[in-house]
Amino acid sequence: MKLSVIQQIKQYYSMLSVFQQNEFFIIGKFFVVFSLFGSTIMSENTKTNTSPFSFTPACVGRAGEDIALQIESAILNKQIRLGESLPSERELQAQFQTGRGVIREAIRALKQKGLIEIRKGAKGGAYVRQVDVTNVGESLSLFLKQQQIGPAHISEFRESIDRTITTLAIARGTASQKEQLVAKAETLLICLGQTEPDLVSLGEIDRELNILMATMTKNPIFEWIMRALQHGFSSHDYALYDNKDYREPTVANWRETARQIAANEPLKALSSVGTHYAMLQRCVAEKSSTVEEGAETG
Repeated sequence: MKLSVIQQIKQYYSMLSVFQQNEFFIIGKFFVVFSLFGSTIMSENTKTNTSPFSFTPACVGRAGEDIALQIESAILNKQIRLGESLPSERELQAQFQTGRGVIREAIRALKQKGLIEIRKGAKGGAYVRQVDVTNVGESLSLFLKQQQIGPAHISEFRESIDRTITTLAIARGTASQKEQLVAKAETLLICLGQTEPDLVSLGEIDRELNILMATMTKNPIFEWIMRALQHGFSSHDYALYDNKDYREPTVANWRETARQIAANEPLKALSSVGTHYAMLQRCVAEKSSTVEEGAETG
């Protein structure tokens, strides 16, 4: 029997207990829901629902939560599509049989989730919007900073993701994409060769390389996760470009990784990925040691 979206939401949350003890893997909880919602949305793209949607009266005692869940279900089931407006407050009050204050509470909750936006003017109201991966990345970055997740845990998680992405990029990436990856890696060398290397440009090229590799997996979930990670914090990769002693080895490592992916050499490519994260850990450790020494002498 096909589960409703609300039942799927509850089922997704029941899956969250499978993650490992590394506290950074709490990110996995976030992405299970994010990714599976994406799969639900994509699976509905080929369906057409011509029947008008309607809501049932809200549950007494938790009316705001129930209203938000019903509207969320209608959005995820494509009963209300991207760009379409929700019924007016008056209509929602009539369908849910509740007051304006409860309706507005539910609307605020949906807006906070990023599912709707409020427009003003003659054609104003609450409209369904596409969830923006940039906002996801920013929220994730703030969450990690608030939880004080250490760089070692972040690097461990990123390395595990990058190893899978590298293997799939070799297996599924097109010849054109592999050529593009090699060419993009070479631009790092050009940027590094400037008299005063542009650290912002180096960081941007690094992000583009990571996202291109994720795209090569042909799995949209890897691309969503990588875009969110790159917009959020990029796992301290910036430290490698900030430290002049690590810039050249980092660029050389990227070029080697790209060449091995293009040559369809998974073992050599994975070895390069491992080298990158070993180098990153040394760089971050040295930076932390310098900061601690400075604090003691100060």
